[in-house]
Amino acid sequence: MDSILVRGGQRLNGRISISGAKNACLALMPAALLSDEPLTLTNAPRLSDIRTMTALLESLGCEVAALQQGRVLVVGTEAIRDHTADYEIVRRMRASILVLGPMLARDGQAVVSLPGGCAIGARPVDLHLAGLEALGAKLDLRDGYVHATAPRRLRGATFAFPTVSVGATENLLMAASLAKGTTVLKNAAREPEIVDLAQCLRRMGAQIEGEGTETIVIDGVERLRGATHPVVTDRIELGTYMLAPAITGGEVELIGGRRDLVAAFADRLEAAGVEISETAEGLKVSRQNGRIRAVDVVTAPFPGFPTDLQAQMMALLTLADGVSHLEERIFENRFMHAPELSRMGAKIEVHGGGATVTGVERLKGAPVMATDLRASVSLILAGLAAEGETRVARVYHLDRGYERVEEKLSACGASIERIHERAA
Repeated sequence: MDSILVRGGQRLNGRISISGAKNACLALMPAALLSDEPLTLTNAPRLSDIRTMTALLESLGCEVAALQQGRVLVVGTEAIRDHTADYEIVRRMRASILVLGPMLARDGQAVVSLPGGCAIGARPVDLHLAGLEALGAKLDLRDGYVHATAPRRLRGATFAFPTVSVGATENLLMAASLAKGTTVLKNAAREPEIVDLAQCLRRMGAQIEGEGTETIVIDGVERLRGATHPVVTDRIELGTYMLAPAITGGEVELIGGRRDLVAAFADRLEAAGVEISETAEGLKVSRQNGRIRAVDVVTAPFPGFPTDLQAQMMALLTLADGVSHLEERIFENRFMHAPELSRMGAKIEVHGGGATVTGVERLKGAPVMATDLRASVSLILAGLAAEGETRVARVYHLDRGYERVEEKLSACGASIERIHERAA
């Protein structure tokens, strides 16, 4: 397994281009199952999760072509040859459950493995299943698989999510696009990835209103056509790289960045003393002299503070002047990065769904281990500011969600490199 070696203490100055959103692309790719004409996605990120979704779609009979060095994906599904999403692929990535709604809506049948557990919490798929049942699907759970049928086509219905779920909103949004009649989704997720999916489906001929609000209305159509759609900017990658000059000092321009994608996060950064300004090409983030201020953070569904930026924000707050409190309201067990940061000299106390961070004047490099995707990059951020060398192991997590992180940071002056481990 590869590791990342960081030599801290370098101020960052330069420009970083932000990639297309992983989480958006992972929902857009299964949308191709809704049509027998090709769906072309531009601004696609080049990540291991995208390769996993490609493998899953190809196992169902899709043809996936990666053009322009993977920046453009063309997904063609003239016919779904196999309606079974096998466990061996699904277990590698929870987003695989997103093929369930499209297959069921188009062909009236789907067999999809349950994704299993997750390092940052249970993340059950019960809301996906309850919503599809509301649309008339017949579900049978056996041998670890969801066996779903809708032989007479899905039918529109009103479904209120008891709790906000991005993935379930995406699955029902796709399924309802081909359902007979009108579907109303209440307490729907409002994330930019939901808006991006709705815009893509509309390009394919779907009739959708209300995306980005708590209520989405979908009037089902008989068929969808092919389309070309640009993947929205990755707001989590954007927020991560906004933290790089914040934790090291310096000034970095994030090309393609949009404040509306990270407004709540940007507000907390500014409260900590980081300067953020809009430019013709994106956002500029800078911190010059002195320590940042301690701030409190509470994660929440969009437009609140993203849970996927909590670990990275904690890395910054380890160096703040004062005491910060972080409350995690989305996922349980999402402070696994705290012990690793403590190995670098951070003072962190975790108590249930919260953490108290007492800022220190400096961190010291140490060997650390990534426990999940966002934890891995939080350790890299801490390493950028630490004295000496930090070696981050198990960075296969990192490659799921960050494209060429060492190249992007080194271009701004960071001392960072990937170490390729040889098998014994």
